[in-house]
Amino acid sequence: MQRVSIFTSNRDAARFEPFIHDDTTFTFNYLTPEGPARLVDGEAWAFVDWVMDTLSGLEMVRRLRADPRMAHAHITMVLEEDDVEDRRRALKVGADDYAITPLDRQAMLDRVLAVHSDHRNAAAYRLIELGDFVINTNSEQARWKGQRIALRPNEFRVLRFLAENPNRIFSREELITALGKAGDPDYLRTVDVWIKRLRMGLRTVGAAHLLRTVHGKGYVFDEL
Repeated sequence: MQRVSIFTSNRDAARFEPFIHDDTTFTFNYLTPEGPARLVDGEAWAFVDWVMDTLSGLEMVRRLRADPRMAHAHITMVLEEDDVEDRRRALKVGADDYAITPLDRQAMLDRVLAVHSDHRNAAAYRLIELGDFVINTNSEQARWKGQRIALRPNEFRVLRFLAENPNRIFSREELITALGKAGDPDYLRTVDVWIKRLRMGLRTVGAAHLLRTVHGKGYVFDEL
């Protein structure tokens, strides 16, 4: 099953139910001023409101284009009205197209599906390189000094998310949300199992020091 991650700065739209089409699952996620709070699975799409609570939509687009996780995302600027100058400014800062508010779930999906088939194989091949630590997001492999780290899918996704956000502490709840597992009633134990297996994989290749526990707060990937 392939995935498409749709990020939106509209909190209500971020709660839309996922949509399954053929072999692809489309999920809706909240786009914070700091970027995605969840792991970016598969192709990435962003719907950015012209006016946001703490910054402008134009600045949000600039930030997304500078974010390695979202640099190749398809970005739609959601304008409050069809203004020629606003359209020009949106495209100039890096938006791919624009739409006029309001956009309901079907309208957003229609826009994504209209061009999805042309982009499904165009997701950027990307390496996350932090010194001797390398993650290949395409093949879902992580290596330390050339040695492959043996990880199950969930542990790999935890490691990838932490590596994409180095030097930041994430609580168990934030990790479970980041991996799209929100609602798991036993999430504390679930995260503990992931972290335990992840530590074992890192320890096997001599990289246990990359993952640090901050007592009472959570876990952090220490950038080298």
